[in-house]
Amino acid sequence: MTVLAQLQAALGSLVDIDPVSLDAARADRSGHAAAGTPIAIVHAETVAHVQQVMRIATATRTPVVVRGAGTGLAGAANAGEGEIVLSTARMTAILEVRSEDLLAVVEPGILNADLNAALAEHGVWWAPDPASRAISTVGGNIATGAGGLLCAKYGVVRDAVLAVDLVLADGRLMHLGHRSVKGVTGLDLASLVIGSEGTLGVIVGATLKLRRLVTGDVCTLAATFPDVRSAAAASAAVTASGVQPAIMELMDAASLAAVAELLALPAPAPGAAQLTVQTDGPAARAEAEAVAAVLRAHAGDVQVTTDHEEGERLLSIRRSMHPAMAALGTTLIEDVSVPRSAMPAMFDEIARIEREFGLTIPTIAHAGDGNLHPNFVFEGPETPDHVWAAADALFRAAIALGGTLTGEHGIGTLKSRWLAAEIGDDQWQLQREITRVFDPLGILNPGKVFHA
Repeated sequence: MTVLAQLQAALGSLVDIDPVSLDAARADRSGHAAAGTPIAIVHAETVAHVQQVMRIATATRTPVVVRGAGTGLAGAANAGEGEIVLSTARMTAILEVRSEDLLAVVEPGILNADLNAALAEHGVWWAPDPASRAISTVGGNIATGAGGLLCAKYGVVRDAVLAVDLVLADGRLMHLGHRSVKGVTGLDLASLVIGSEGTLGVIVGATLKLRRLVTGDVCTLAATFPDVRSAAAASAAVTASGVQPAIMELMDAASLAAVAELLALPAPAPGAAQLTVQTDGPAARAEAEAVAAVLRAHAGDVQVTTDHEEGERLLSIRRSMHPAMAALGTTLIEDVSVPRSAMPAMFDEIARIEREFGLTIPTIAHAGDGNLHPNFVFEGPETPDHVWAAADALFRAAIALGGTLTGEHGIGTLKSRWLAAEIGDDQWQLQREITRVFDPLGILNPGKVFHA
């Protein structure tokens, strides 16, 4: 009996072989698509369904690619020839909310924004805030170690997960982590799974660490600067001042111009860059005044508002970056992080790479934590060699400044060739050996992350 026949016999209508669906599963939001066509998509609705798929995959030694909403930007959930796509997008239940313990237990397919809409009724929220929060799943957030606009103050996914329910390659169900605030029994395998990009197992549930809803004012500041280096220096100065904004986002001249065109806004001054900062909580107004003083001392033209709608309008400019880039052509959306004090130097490196390769690289940054997203725009479905060469220079510059290849998108397919350059050959081998403990046959997301 073929693998497809076994899946259909065990899971019936949950097995999807529609050509359009299969083609869509080959790609994510990175623009990269896997070669060939997967065998089938299994739309799992229960943990038992996931276990059945993995048992069939192990028995037949068939590769499995786990997929949520397909919003990733590194090609980690793209499935190709001879692979089973295991979708957890239908597993959307909130199984438990305990506001007194500040935790919730959820299935992986629930959307980030839908979760927080439901949690608000209990006076709590889950802090990770990726730009894709309206369309990305919690399981995908955990698999990639997602971040977002609020993580400088409230932390990333790694700071907001207490436990993970994981189905191993052979179908066994493991509960990793704990429900208590503290817990150091044995190795921290739950943290190992966070950011593992589907190479260790299938996330089928998560116990999340929540926060009380923030009370008090919200102040939004928009500051324009004559150039991006001034804006980067100002953001580093805000961090050094000790003030902790909830959001601090930087847009360079090229990204500002692209968004202005998309939204039909007045064109910004040539070379101008912008910082959008938000403070919240009981001290929001005092913190906003302190931030404004720092920004003005660094040549910033600052506007401050406490109006909610105006604040959301200002933030919508930053959140329109992805569609603005898509309007320009095919976009390779990159993701590097450096120490916050190194932000000006990293923008210097981007300017050098632009000159060296004859490119314009529109760049935005989560300036509050040093995470930059340079964008390479080109025509056609395949990334040109000179763009990869420029990206190579960008990655190596970030590492040289004490940074990392990826702050929140992950390694996936697109960055696997650079992984050893950051962590070294010995650690690369050690990490690969760890994946084999979880997945001895190498059937989980093969060719991703550790592909040589």
